Amino acid sequence: MQYLKTNGGEDATPLWLVAEQDLEQFLSNQPAAMSAWVATNGFKAKAGSHLVVPDQDGGAAGVIVGTDPVPDIWCCAGLPTALGRGVFRVETDLDRPAATGVALGWLLGTYRFDRYRDRSGDTCATLLAPAPADMARATAEAEAIFLVRDLVNTPTADLGPAALAGAATDLADQFGAAVTVTVGDDLLAENYPMIHAVGRASAEQPRLIDLTWGKADDPRITLVGKGVCFDSGGLDLKTASGMLLMKKDMGGAANVLGLARMIMALQLPVRLRVLIPAVENAVSGNAFRPGDILPSRKGLSVEIGNTDAEGRLVLADALCEADSENPALLIDMATLTGAARVALGVELAGAFTPDDDLAADLARHAEAAADPVWRLPLWQPYRRNLDSKPADINNVGDGPHGGAITAALFLKEFVSQTKSWLHFDIMAWNMRARPGRPVGGEAFAIRALYGLLEERYGGK
Repeated sequence: MQYLKTNGGEDATPLWLVAEQDLEQFLSNQPAAMSAWVATNGFKAKAGSHLVVPDQDGGAAGVIVGTDPVPDIWCCAGLPTALGRGVFRVETDLDRPAATGVALGWLLGTYRFDRYRDRSGDTCATLLAPAPADMARATAEAEAIFLVRDLVNTPTADLGPAALAGAATDLADQFGAAVTVTVGDDLLAENYPMIHAVGRASAEQPRLIDLTWGKADDPRITLVGKGVCFDSGGLDLKTASGMLLMKKDMGGAANVLGLARMIMALQLPVRLRVLIPAVENAVSGNAFRPGDILPSRKGLSVEIGNTDAEGRLVLADALCEADSENPALLIDMATLTGAARVALGVELAGAFTPDDDLAADLARHAEAAADPVWRLPLWQPYRRNLDSKPADINNVGDGPHGGAITAALFLKEFVSQTKSWLHFDIMAWNMRARPGRPVGGEAFAIRALYGLLEERYGGK
C-alpha cells in the first residue's frame, strides 16, 4: 500500500522503539547530545509518545517512540500523520509477529475516508517495513479493515441494500467468488419471510446476499452479517438523536465482508459462505407492526414486541439457512443491542457461544492480536423472557434487563445443528479518535477471528 514499502536499503530516518523502563539503557548507548535533548524535553518514553531528535543540520536524526515492553500494533499508528512526510525505518529488532503488527498499525494510521472531501493535500509518512514483517498479512488485514470502515462510513443514500449487494459482488469478482442475490418478493418464494417483512416498507427492496468461495471439500465456514442499511426503528420510531448513527446498522455485514476479504486474499483453505440480509427498516403503509406475528424460515412464529428489534429477525432467517448446512464454524456479527454497549462500552466486542473450547481459543487470539473480545453468557433461564402467548417466541424480552443476552438467546433458537457458533454484538464505530483508529466506522474482532480460523483450518 502507498505508505508501506519493502525496505530496499534507501535512506530513511530511524525509529527507535523504546519502553519507558528501557529508556535510560537506550540513551547510555547514544550520543550525549541525544540524552540532553531527551532531558530538556522531559521525554519519558511513555507508550504512545514520541520525540523527534534533531541532527546538527536542523533535520531529524531519528525519532524515539515510546512503547509497551512488547510493541503492539498501535505503537506507531499515530506516526504517519504526526510525522506527516518523509521515509522512516524501524531500528529496533523485532520478531515476525511484532514487525507485522507495526507494519499493520502504520497502515491503519494512514486511513482517510475521502469520498466526500478533497483530501489531496493530506500527507502521511512512509515506513520501510521491518525485515521480518509479513507484508502480505499486514496488507491483507489493512485492506480488509479499510473496506469495513469505508462501508460503515458511507451514508445510506449511497449505500442502501442494492449498493451493499453491489459491494459484495465487487468483492466476489476480485477474488473469483460466486454471488447470488434474492430480491423483493422472491424472498417470500424462497422462504425468507422475516427478511422480507422487515425490509418491505423501504423504497429499496430487501434482499439476501449469498457469497461462496473455495473448494467444496474444504471445511465449511459460514459468516452471517446484519445488513440493516438504515434503522429508523420502524413504527416503534427512534428519536432523532437515536437515528444519527443508524447508517452504521449494517456494521455486521461490513465486518463479515472484511473478514471474508482477508480469508480470500490470504487463500485460507476453507469453503467460505457469506450470508447478508440487506434491508432498510423504514416506515410506510406496509411496514410490519408491533403485535404482528411473522412466520420464519425455521417454521417458528415470531410475535413482534418491538419493530426496533428488527436485526435479530433478518439474522434469524439467514442463520436458519446457514445452520442447514451444519458448517464447521458459524459466525454472525451484528450491531444488535444497546444493552451490549451498556455492559461492555463501545470499544469491546461482545461474543456469545455455547462452545467453551471455541470461546477459549477466541480469547487467546483476541489477546494476541490486540483485538479485544469479551464473552457474555447464553444464560438459558432468561429464555423465558421471550415467551409469547399467541406465538412460539417474542422478538424482545419482557423487561429492560439483559437485553444482549435475550437477543442472543433469540438467535440461538434458529441455530440447532451447528455445534460451533459464535454471535458477536458489536459497535462497528469509534466514538473517540485513537492512534490508527479515527472516529467513524470500525472493524471489530475480525483480526482475532482470522487468527482463530488460520489456526484451526490453515493446515500449518
